[in-house]
Amino acid sequence: MRMKLVCSKRTNPHTRGIRCHSEGSLMFYVLGWLLVTSLIALWSLVAWALHAVAEWALSNAAALTGAAASARPLPDWLEPWVSTDLAQWLGSLLAEPGPFVEGLLQAAPALASGLTVAAWVLWGLGSAMLLLLGAGLHLCIARWHRRDLPA
Repeated sequence: MRMKLVCSKRTNPHTRGIRCHSEGSLMFYVLGWLLVTSLIALWSLVAWALHAVAEWALSNAAALTGAAASARPLPDWLEPWVSTDLAQWLGSLLAEPGPFVEGLLQAAPALASGLTVAAWVLWGLGSAMLLLLGAGLHLCIARWHRRDLPA
């Protein structure tokens, strides 16, 4: 199957800079950058969700430590299905990080102020890496099609 050329076929050896690309090769470029754009959108969604969860955890840290120290580890509907040894182990597991979390609560205002900055920095680094991936993919497609061009 022959593809239509986007530019005219080069015949003059002095016009080496002119490259002929078929419509099929243009499709590879579009698909490559569509993939990169989709990955950036997915990365943005993940970064936003992690930032929201971390912000929620910092804002509710006091309630979480109080609940961990005083509440039972299992809901009422689940207690008949779980052995008492497992329920006691879960209770002790939730009580152990209490002092650590209380120490974090004292530092929570400082953590909350840097959380948004850290989220933006991580998002920017991840997005830059994805753009570099897109540029590398673009160069690989260009080299692959340059090899297939007629002289």
